[in-house]
Amino acid sequence: MPEFVGAIDQGTTSTRFMIFDHGGAVVGSHQLEHQQILPRAGWIEHDPLEIWRRTENVIEVALDAAGLTAADLAAVGITNQRETTVVWDRETGRPHANAIVWQDTRTDRIAAELERDGRGQVIRDRAGLPPAAYFSGGKLQWLLENVDGLQGAAESGRAVFGTTDTWLLWNLTGGRSGGVHVTDPTNASRTMLMDLRTLDWDEELLGFFGVPRTMLPDIRPSADPQGYGVTLSTGPFRGDVRLTADLGDQQAASVGQLCFEPGQAKNTYGTGNFLLLNTGTDIVRSGSGLISTVAYRFGDQAPVYALEGSIAVTGSAVQWLRDQLGIIGNAAESEALARTVPDTGGVYFVPAFSGLFAPYWRPDARGVIVGLSRFATRAHLARAALEAICYQSRDVVLAMQEDGGVSLDILKVDGGVTANDFAMQLQADILGIPVSRPVVAETTAIGAAYAAGLACGFWASTEELGQNWQESRRWEPSWDADQREDGYRQWHKAIERSLGWIDS
Repeated sequence: MPEFVGAIDQGTTSTRFMIFDHGGAVVGSHQLEHQQILPRAGWIEHDPLEIWRRTENVIEVALDAAGLTAADLAAVGITNQRETTVVWDRETGRPHANAIVWQDTRTDRIAAELERDGRGQVIRDRAGLPPAAYFSGGKLQWLLENVDGLQGAAESGRAVFGTTDTWLLWNLTGGRSGGVHVTDPTNASRTMLMDLRTLDWDEELLGFFGVPRTMLPDIRPSADPQGYGVTLSTGPFRGDVRLTADLGDQQAASVGQLCFEPGQAKNTYGTGNFLLLNTGTDIVRSGSGLISTVAYRFGDQAPVYALEGSIAVTGSAVQWLRDQLGIIGNAAESEALARTVPDTGGVYFVPAFSGLFAPYWRPDARGVIVGLSRFATRAHLARAALEAICYQSRDVVLAMQEDGGVSLDILKVDGGVTANDFAMQLQADILGIPVSRPVVAETTAIGAAYAAGLACGFWASTEELGQNWQESRRWEPSWDADQREDGYRQWHKAIERSLGWIDS
């Protein structure tokens, strides 16, 4: 029997292929970044063909470096940046346009119109989402309205839609020569087009956005024992491998953190931050600005739902310090620089580059830096950026406690920013509870691998997976209550200054 499981982790800034053994240890990995295309203010795009080429490359390099072949893999799972919208021609395999990334704000007008005429409440009730530029439905409508000939191609069934999981699955299984056109409920639940209760596309919601059903992929379980198909011998695996799991990145991280019981939560720190709370088989409606979403569906079991707090800009704020301001040479420098000052010197940074997501949902917000004086240095700004990551997470934790009726006694964390020990100490200080990081901090990939392995029998049960989870480090709060609450009060003053910058 094959001894390994693979995972394709297609993220906002990079694509990675990772290989895991039965104990959850990493035995091979390769990662490549792709271009962030910024045609104008508020627009963020990716080249789908570049993402596919990067995917091919990382698979080939990781397998070769580990000395493995397709025959060594029991199955492969996919996890992906959600909401990012790809439309392509099923006959040529060519995208009709660049992918519109989840952070893109060009569809604010569409979201505002939905809210004004009452359709927004229907979307909340049926899809569990507030009308927002964040989600795929508005992006797809924008493409249909603005790409020449696309509406006709969509109605004829030639133009098809998918998030990046669907795009990769289609290419891996044959592309224009019979590739499968599928997604899973975790990705479909981010479109404003799927009914949370039926896990199927909803005709009324499709009508809101003018989307022909022929464009849409089939919705299959997140972990499917039947599989979605096998890879081609001419593809990057150079052999047949079963594709048995597909989850959006934040749901995959929840699986990787073993949040299988109601009340268990995790926070992933990447380009943005995403905190998910397992609510079991119940759809919990938020009164505090959170999203009701699908956590996963394994095989023919009942779907498991979650409350989610989505934060648009956290790790990408550090990238902004590096790429746009040039005050650090690499992301790791932010930690050393921030440590050189005892506090922010009164500086607060609200990185609302794409508006504010949960729990505010204010598309009119934009980034602000407040509290500046001649005393402020780049070190104070670096520390303010790290504190902004943590304050935004506290906003979501408090909303989650209000909606979910649970009080977290520890926060499980994962993602690239968790390599910054100082940021994680700040998170414990700002929350006032311990923060725990696992040995494998990149839990999006291992979550996709776990789902794929469960589907094919590589792992027998979720209980067996529990033997693999190990804590790498824990941070205990060091601030006193007065310092914590004073900082949070100032943070909310900064939030207020970010609001109303963009006119409706």
